[in-house]
Amino acid sequence: MAIRKLLSLVFSHLVLFLVGLGISTSQGLQLGFYRQTCPNAESTIHGMVQQFISKDRTLAAPLLRMHFHDCFVRGCDGSVLLNSTNTNQAEKDAVPNQTLRGFNVIDTIKSALEKDCPGVVSCADILALVARDSVAMVGGPSWVVPTGRKDGRVSIASEALAQLPSPFANINQLKQNFAAKGLSVKDLVVLSGGHTIGIGHCFVISNRLYNFSGRGDTDPSLDPAYAAELKKKCKPGDTTTVVEMDPGSSKLFDDDYYTVVARRRGLFQSDAALLNDIQTRIYVILQSSTNGITFAQDFAASMVKLGNVGVLTGSQGEIRKQCAMVN
Repeated sequence: MAIRKLLSLVFSHLVLFLVGLGISTSQGLQLGFYRQTCPNAESTIHGMVQQFISKDRTLAAPLLRMHFHDCFVRGCDGSVLLNSTNTNQAEKDAVPNQTLRGFNVIDTIKSALEKDCPGVVSCADILALVARDSVAMVGGPSWVVPTGRKDGRVSIASEALAQLPSPFANINQLKQNFAAKGLSVKDLVVLSGGHTIGIGHCFVISNRLYNFSGRGDTDPSLDPAYAAELKKKCKPGDTTTVVEMDPGSSKLFDDDYYTVVARRRGLFQSDAALLNDIQTRIYVILQSSTNGITFAQDFAASMVKLGNVGVLTGSQGEIRKQCAMVN
């Protein structure tokens, strides 16, 4: 525990050092991008996230998930924030995104920034910074977030349905999903650790509990005792009940997710799938047996990679005035 805290402290000081240097990334992003044009942007975002999380710690998980879902479709361009129109169904209304929440957080922060610095800070950058700050405020690591992303103008529900990793996916499908975004197998198992916070809906695991292979059976990869517990909470046809993904600590970002998965108690099939590949299984066992010895640093590194996926910069995209609609 002491070693992890020391590493986290060193990492935080490194972040401040890099920001001071104004280092750019190969994607055209830059640490401290708004230093001249909106100097209080990041502190404003941090302060407002702190207000929201202090009132409702359960917001951290959906805000992290929103950033993840944004980056997996058309890159980290804020397209998940756009509303549908009469002629287009947007990502926000795709089935995997219908359980997202926290859009009001992004809209409130955007409104405040527009008052201070009109037309300067992108919704995509707000989402990336909010995800980082939300995780840190519930006990997780922090990481560098280079900024300068532009907002996309296109959002299509069918793309979200096709490209977002599914909770029903097997390990090969998950590896393909991540590889398509330039993310490695290690990124896959590390970012899955984000399930240490948040909840899942009973209707998503219903088949896993009651009709896994179409014969009224339970998924054999799920610990039988845990399956029995879940059946007490999730009755057949239940569309409203939610359960913790990391029972007992779903509001705290810790390494317990890997212990849950190692005990065959991962909530989704995609969690259980991590035991079906040698590389992901070794990582799960390592973290579960060492109290997450490298998880915090690994998660921070993978989130930096995720935040660089398919970004729009320079003359690409736009800076939306409102995150839910194009200019």
